[in-house]
Amino acid sequence: MDNNKLFSEFPPISTQQWEEVIKADLKGADYDKKLIWKTIEGFNVKPYYRDENLDGLQYLETNPAQAPFTRGYRKDNNAWDVRQDIETADINQANAIALQAIKRGCNSLGLNAKEVKTIENLKALLQDIDLEKIKINFTKAVSFIDLVKLFIDYVNTKSYNKDNIKGSLNFDPYAFALKKGYFYDSEAANYDELAQIINLIKQNIPSFDCICVNGSIFSNAGAGIVQQLAYTLSAANDYLHHLTEKSIPAHSIGYRTVFNFATGSNYFMEIAKLRAARLLWTKIVEAYQPKCETAYQLHIHCQSGEFNKTIFDPYVNMLRTTTETMSAAIAGADSISVSPFDVAYQEETDFSRRIATNQQILLKEESYIEKIIDPAAGSYYIESLTDAIAAKSWELFKDLEAKGGFVASIRAGLVQDAIAKTAQNRAKDIAMRKTTILGTNQYPNLTEEIHTAAGTKQCDCGCNCPNTEIKTLPAVRFSQPFEDLRIEASRKSKLPKVFLLTYGNLTMRKARAGFATNFFAVAGYDILEGAGYNDINEGVKAALESNSDIIVLCSSDEEYANLVAGALPLLKDKVKHIVLAGNPVEEAESFKAQGVTDFINVRTNALETLKKYNSLI
Repeated sequence: MDNNKLFSEFPPISTQQWEEVIKADLKGADYDKKLIWKTIEGFNVKPYYRDENLDGLQYLETNPAQAPFTRGYRKDNNAWDVRQDIETADINQANAIALQAIKRGCNSLGLNAKEVKTIENLKALLQDIDLEKIKINFTKAVSFIDLVKLFIDYVNTKSYNKDNIKGSLNFDPYAFALKKGYFYDSEAANYDELAQIINLIKQNIPSFDCICVNGSIFSNAGAGIVQQLAYTLSAANDYLHHLTEKSIPAHSIGYRTVFNFATGSNYFMEIAKLRAARLLWTKIVEAYQPKCETAYQLHIHCQSGEFNKTIFDPYVNMLRTTTETMSAAIAGADSISVSPFDVAYQEETDFSRRIATNQQILLKEESYIEKIIDPAAGSYYIESLTDAIAAKSWELFKDLEAKGGFVASIRAGLVQDAIAKTAQNRAKDIAMRKTTILGTNQYPNLTEEIHTAAGTKQCDCGCNCPNTEIKTLPAVRFSQPFEDLRIEASRKSKLPKVFLLTYGNLTMRKARAGFATNFFAVAGYDILEGAGYNDINEGVKAALESNSDIIVLCSSDEEYANLVAGALPLLKDKVKHIVLAGNPVEEAESFKAQGVTDFINVRTNALETLKKYNSLI
């Protein structure tokens, strides 16, 4: 069939023609303000992309499993490891959870080995787990080198083919230093220990990964995607530099390296992040002139981000982790672990663990994402994002190298300060509700009860420790300030009450009542909406009878002058807080003089305003 005939009635349209139509539709509005997305990563995203936007991207000509590996390391399928991370250090409990996870379809486990001190402890932890079928990833240990020796001894007691023993160690002294504020041993001793671990693994369980770079620590502290990628690459480069100086070949380091990323809700950007990570890693490793191509084939593990999870409307966390998992899988992650939806406020349950595993199983076996390698390939948008993220991350990476590398930068606090600034900007957008956290700063569930464990989970970093050697990088949850508001309000002897005095034009009063309901409900206030009044005195009477702490005037811009003039003389001596829903710029001062105490609109900092009311009521 001649495909040209199929499209012969549709002549090609040039970009200039598209732009002319768009500008006409905008009717004089600013193109950049209306249609260009200015990302926190430092580059602009266009409203659409075309084939011409991909000119000059040389990696587009390569196949999967070909350098620079933007399209991944696999050539047959897109299968990834379904991993469950088990947080408990209790050996028997962890083993029981692990066996259940395997039954549900997991082929990779993250295990906390802090209580593993003897070979008997390790045997109990790994009881009935076939290490040739299940990958073991030790996420925590008192001493990783001692753990490796125990693990090798354990493997030697079995009849395993040692080439089939796969997994990883979460041994990352840099992440430890950023979390606790100091290196648990001297920096030089950490490199010595890491070199010993590499040699032990190379000689005994050669397929095991032992160099972990936790990019997740940056994202969970609020970093942007460019920062996450640049800092992860910079940390990895410091490890490469110090370990090659200890005569460990670059290829022995490269394919034993794990990049541990946390994925967030920015679906397409997360896909592009992982593709850019492989591209730039190839570029870095090339400088070390490795002897074989395996040096480039790092393992990318993705886990659910913590920064965007909520304690209210927690089932929405399932939606978040599903899109995050899709991003990771489509981008070609080698393994993925999904956090149970309830971990933000309690110890996960068997139900929440099962749901987390099933999310991956569904994507694998019913959505068939594992069948297609690099399904994002050729997308004008995603390829352009990949290139933009790679370019910006490379600039930031080179800037850190010029300042002495990763360790020098965290000792000087450069990385921490930059992330704190980004986190502050992101938090401001959430406070202003420019960024939506569903169920928390927008569209709350008004009937939801407060979780008994809400607000009780504690930070385990060293952010409160004095005299730390390195400025710490504490994790954040951007929803927490709003959650704290709601928890605080729920613990008052009397829940603050809001009455919506709706007047006049039906469409506008309903729209503004909806806005006001959403605004005050995120703090958990009791909202009462008036029946809708055409008589101001009738509306005022209902408002006073409600015995509310806050009265919100909801009407149209044209009718506010009449409503304020009629209602305020009757309200202002009896109600402390009289709020107007809208932004009457020209009449604002007049309305304030008549007794309006506040205005709420899309430009209002919701967090600060609600904090104020929580303190006053």
